[in-house]
Amino acid sequence: MMPTSPSSRIVLVTGPTKSGKSEWAETLAMQSRKSVIYIATAQTNADDAEWQQRISQHRDRRPASWLTVEAPENLTETIATAPSCCCLLVDSLGTWVANLLEQDSITWAATEQNLILSLERLDNKDVIVVAEEATWGVVPAYSSGRLFRDRLGQLVRRLGAIANPVYLIVGGHVLNLSLLGSPLPTPLNEKR
Repeated sequence: MMPTSPSSRIVLVTGPTKSGKSEWAETLAMQSRKSVIYIATAQTNADDAEWQQRISQHRDRRPASWLTVEAPENLTETIATAPSCCCLLVDSLGTWVANLLEQDSITWAATEQNLILSLERLDNKDVIVVAEEATWGVVPAYSSGRLFRDRLGQLVRRLGAIANPVYLIVGGHVLNLSLLGSPLPTPLNEKR
């Protein structure tokens, strides 16, 4: 793994639905005292009023000074080409994985690897990534649900291995897992 520059860091904020992940990530972004670029991975859908309301709630909570960039599919390129000396807030990883669920396994493996490499090669940027913990429930009864759960779970684990700090938001509390736990060793099939 190529380390990020000393003035860069990767932060992972994870937890279940409606736990406050996004609010905590927004707080961290404000505390960075850098200009913030909010990278939205959600795709708008005018036919889904409830989804539009969720997007609006996130948008209304953000400071007007933050630049919003929509990256429903091109997250890796958006991170790589963002200006230096800024804080990127990616919300959310699960939505991005869902947007790319149609990729075959070989294409997905390359997409996942390219994202990890772009994060390992940050140039004077902070990146805060919000990710859902979709793997705590039962195994989905349908193949696309299992595929989503497995891809997101694997990607969150890989991201957790390079992020510091890693926060878990659950039960209305913020837990810094980097202080409370130890990362798992990298599986042999993933070592470079």
